Amino acid sequence: MTTKVLLVDDQPLLRTGFRMILSAESDLTIVGEAGDGATAVEFARRLRPDVVLMDIRMPVMDGIQATRALAGPGVEDPIKVLILTTFGLDEYVVESLRAGASGFLLKDAPAEDLVDAIRIIAAGDALLAPSVTRRLLDRVASRLPPAHEDNIPALSELTERELEVLKLLARGLSNAEIAAKLVVSETTVKTHVSRVLSKLDLRDRVQAVILAYETGLA
Repeated sequence: MTTKVLLVDDQPLLRTGFRMILSAESDLTIVGEAGDGATAVEFARRLRPDVVLMDIRMPVMDGIQATRALAGPGVEDPIKVLILTTFGLDEYVVESLRAGASGFLLKDAPAEDLVDAIRIIAAGDALLAPSVTRRLLDRVASRLPPAHEDNIPALSELTERELEVLKLLARGLSNAEIAAKLVVSETTVKTHVSRVLSKLDLRDRVQAVILAYETGLA
């Protein structure tokens, strides 16, 4: 099965580099390129890629606005977005994830990490590169604004084990790492994660992590 990718970056040289990397993979197909957020939204809605590789700082419309238009609250048929970021843009990471992004990746990540990230998001998972996730969220956690009390889901609905799983998610652990930590199978972890998301009315693991930071669990 081929995964369709839309490349979005205002720097042609970077798009060329991404194209070369992804074109070498038989299961990835580039269906289009865009140099600004507005064009990205137009192309994504028309081409319906499986994953949009989205830069943050762009002219006309930035990557956060474009992500919100494609995957934000109220979007009937959201498109998966992988945000590209740098440590110099830490302040935008949480905002982009709140806008509906399925995950993020550092621009200087190895080529294999980029390929793996796209495959992971296309498969329906989120919260990429646990080690990177931990470092980035640790750096932006102090700048997270407090969540409004009436917007916080009832954490009391979670069982003790589900709350434990949520805390481990917030640390950036993968299903395999959580399974090893709790000495259970990955299937069991997936079940717990699904229940956590369902009970808290969250779309994916990324939203679960943000909630954990906002509510002080992490």
